[in-house]
Amino acid sequence: MIYSEYKVKFYKNSRNEKEPVLDYLLKINIKDRLKIEKYLEYLKESKGYLDEPLSRHITGKIRELKVDFGRNRHRVFYFSFINKNIILLHAFFKKSQKAPRKEIRKALNNYYDFMNNLHKYDL
Repeated sequence: MIYSEYKVKFYKNSRNEKEPVLDYLLKINIKDRLKIEKYLEYLKESKGYLDEPLSRHITGKIRELKVDFGRNRHRVFYFSFINKNIILLHAFFKKSQKAPRKEIRKALNNYYDFMNNLHKYDL
C-alpha cells in the first residue's frame, strides 16, 4: 500500500451520533464493501480528487465517488477538507441514471451539519 497523508473520516450526525456512510458499508455484502474501500484508498492516494469516470462534481465542494461492481452501483458523497481530510457524507445504492435529488439533499444536509459542528471533530 502506498502511504498517503490524506485521511478518510466519516461524517457523524450531530443529533443522533450516527455515521451514515459507515452504517451503509456495514449493511452491504463484503465484496462490495471491499471494492468501496479500495476506491477510498485510490481517493486518498489521489489527494482527495479523482477524475471521471471514478468521481464527479455534484454541487459546491461535494463530489460523488462512483463504485460499480457488476450490477451494483454504489455512490459515496464526499468532500476534501483542511489538513488533508476527506469527509464521507452519505452513501447509497444507485438505481437510476442521475443521482436522485433526495440523495443530494441528504449529502448537503450532512455537509452543513458537519460545518456547523466542526468543534466535535479531530481534524
